[in-house]
Amino acid sequence: MLVLTRKKGQSLLIGDDIEISVIKLDDGSVKLAISAPKELSILRKELVKEIEDENKNATIIDLSILKNLNK
Repeated sequence: MLVLTRKKGQSLLIGDDIEISVIKLDDGSVKLAISAPKELSILRKELVKEIEDENKNATIIDLSILKNLNK
């Protein structure tokens, strides 16, 4: 993992077409601006985890419901 220090107004580049800029520093948080191609999906990690958990929960089947379908 690469760890970098940036100040407000500074940026970093990933490859040729992704730029991440620090636009605001607040009490323990950083506001970032990301410039990237539209076909690139950019998601917050906690949102991806939440979606994965919801998808797993959606696949849990109560077998007692299935048994009642034959009646």
